[in-house]
Amino acid sequence: MYRLVLRYRIIHCNLHHVHQAYPSIFTIPSRPLTIVHHCSHLPRLLRLRFILCRGCPSCSLHLSNRLHLGACRITEQDLVILIRRFTVHRGDLSTLSLTYDDEEEDADDNNCTIRRSVSGLPPRPSSVLEAPVHAIATPKPTLLFAIASDDVDQVRQVLESGEAGPNDQVGPQSALAFTLTNDKLFHKNEIVKALLAYGADPSALRNPDLNPSAQVSSEGDQSVSGSHSQPGETTPEGMDPATRYYVTRADSSHTRKTSQLIYRSFFRPLTRVRYDLIGQDWVLEQLFRVLSMHSQRVSVAPIVVLLCGPSGHGKSLLARKFGNLLDIPTHTVNMTTLRSTHDLWQSYSMNPYEEPSSDTLTQFLLNNEGKRCVVVLDEIEKVEDPKALYSLLMPWELGRCSLEAGKRHVDVRNVIWLGTSNIGHDLVFEHHDSRPDTSKPVTREEYRDLMDSSRPHVSQCLGASLLSRVTTVLPFIPFTTEEKMAIAAEAVYSLTSNAAKTLSPQDVEAIVIKVLPGYVPSEGARSLHRAVSNQLVDLI
Repeated sequence: MYRLVLRYRIIHCNLHHVHQAYPSIFTIPSRPLTIVHHCSHLPRLLRLRFILCRGCPSCSLHLSNRLHLGACRITEQDLVILIRRFTVHRGDLSTLSLTYDDEEEDADDNNCTIRRSVSGLPPRPSSVLEAPVHAIATPKPTLLFAIASDDVDQVRQVLESGEAGPNDQVGPQSALAFTLTNDKLFHKNEIVKALLAYGADPSALRNPDLNPSAQVSSEGDQSVSGSHSQPGETTPEGMDPATRYYVTRADSSHTRKTSQLIYRSFFRPLTRVRYDLIGQDWVLEQLFRVLSMHSQRVSVAPIVVLLCGPSGHGKSLLARKFGNLLDIPTHTVNMTTLRSTHDLWQSYSMNPYEEPSSDTLTQFLLNNEGKRCVVVLDEIEKVEDPKALYSLLMPWELGRCSLEAGKRHVDVRNVIWLGTSNIGHDLVFEHHDSRPDTSKPVTREEYRDLMDSSRPHVSQCLGASLLSRVTTVLPFIPFTTEEKMAIAAEAVYSLTSNAAKTLSPQDVEAIVIKVLPGYVPSEGARSLHRAVSNQLVDLI
């Protein structure tokens, strides 16, 4: 008999959540720390038993996995594929080995591994030719295991593939409730953001059918049930400021209405940017309106958007995420390095977050002619010679440009031009201070008024001829208190690798409250990151 031996670690696997999710597949026998998984997808072919070693912490277990094959005809390569697809783990598969073993299978109490053979396939006459098995069709990882593996990329992959939906139930809970109540996840905030970005409904947290309260069991295995109370981790009070901000934002009627603007267009994936960008709700609404008009061919001119306002409020982040979320090529021009028009079209992409490229802007536009792509003009007002921008007049108005004298025109109608600038920095703060109540969020009317006031400032700096070809100017506004708290909370997690393990949501909020006075409006989020860093140094 062949025995496949694989040793690895499973990290942050909450056995009780798994048992609740799949009671028919996973059972927890009376023997402590033992969990059995039967491969129902391969009846009479294979049976896997996962035996957790006694005496190990329940959240970080060494696992010994032994496969026993009866009369099955299967190759070692097929077995490796099977193990890779059937297990959610974070380890090294180089420890995989296949050995022949004819010893009697029994329970080994010394190493806590149960060995038991599976009834093999019925014997066949030797005259019957058996077709070789070349591959095994196995299911992809489910949303439950993607979340339990504490791997944000795996969660996104499962949701992106359509194998599971963000509102699918994970056992008795919704996926969102399952994540929030799993205190073994180090990347809980990121996984919550991923679920919300793909459409998880926060209202499920208030539904007792999708977010049941924990039942208190007394001796004698009698459960005491009362009126439904939402588990503490799924209430706003039980969340850290960042998680609370994103869940509340997703639950807002304004968020849902804004998303509907581009729901059926090519730009729909951009709705996920609100779970990377904190604040700027009105910026996103106006941007989505412009994109909606363009997708409906109401406007035939190219899309040219200028993101302006104070530093550290998300302009460059939005520009960077634009092409990434749409999965289209992006070329970023650092306008501070330009000296002439020639420099603009011969500039290389200079974004540290992008893959290095040897293509100039001219080559990028030729390679993507007629296709949807993004060109980011970073710090556009800091170009040394404003005349270098004059070559943008024709492509911004007509959607075509001549990159070389005497050559054919290149089609750039589908290029999305994004400019970032600090123009209107003072105007934004003056407008903010003139509001009747600066503690309340900006209304739509107030933001439209700021947009109208910003265009003359841009015209004075860049020139009326260039501004007349800009589709919209979107000023970025100061953060609210809730937004500043969310930024500070995310800074705590990013600056402290084990924050999710050592700090409770209440601890994180206490740190956030201490650093809020360090917020400098003119520096934006950068000032909060600096304040959090200084606070953590003091704590250490």
